[in-house]
Amino acid sequence: MRHLLKPLSFLPALLIMYMIFGFSSDQGPESSALSYTVSRKIVETVDEVGDFQWSDARIEHYTQVIHPKVRKAAHMTEYALLAAAVSFPLYVYGLHGIGLMIIAGGFCVAFACMDEYHQTFVSGRSGQFTDVCIDSIGIIAGIICVRIVGFIGRKTIFKPKKRRKRKSR
Repeated sequence: MRHLLKPLSFLPALLIMYMIFGFSSDQGPESSALSYTVSRKIVETVDEVGDFQWSDARIEHYTQVIHPKVRKAAHMTEYALLAAAVSFPLYVYGLHGIGLMIIAGGFCVAFACMDEYHQTFVSGRSGQFTDVCIDSIGIIAGIICVRIVGFIGRKTIFKPKKRRKRKSR
C-alpha cells in the first residue's frame, strides 16, 4: 500500500503550484483588490478585537499602511507552503540534508522565476526580482520546517526500537 501512496505525496505540491499560477494570472487591479480586501479585514479584526472603535478614515489609513506588507507576506507564505509540499515527498523518498535543500530549493526558486516571468504577460502586472527574493525567504522557511519536523519525527515517532538483550542462564 505504501508504494502506491508515495507517488501521491507530490499531489499537494502540484495543487499549490496550480494555486500560485492562478493568483499570478489575475490582472493587476484584481490582484490588488484581493490583497486590499485581506488587508482591510485584518485591520477591521484588530479594531474589533482591541475594541479601539476606529473611524473609517483611520481604518482606511491602517489598511493602506499594511497593504504592501500583506502582499509580500502572501508571497512568502505561498512559497513556504510550496517548499514544504515539495520537500516532504523528497524527504519521504530518502533525500535529506543539503541535498534536500538544494533540490527542493532550486526547484521552488525556478518556479518563482517562471511565475514572475509569467506575470510579465498579464495586464497590469510585472515580474520583479525582489518578489523572487521574497519568495526565496518563504522557500527557505518551508524547507527548514520540513527538516525540523523530519528530525523530530526520526527522534520520536519513527525512532527504531532497541532490542532487549536476553539474559543467558
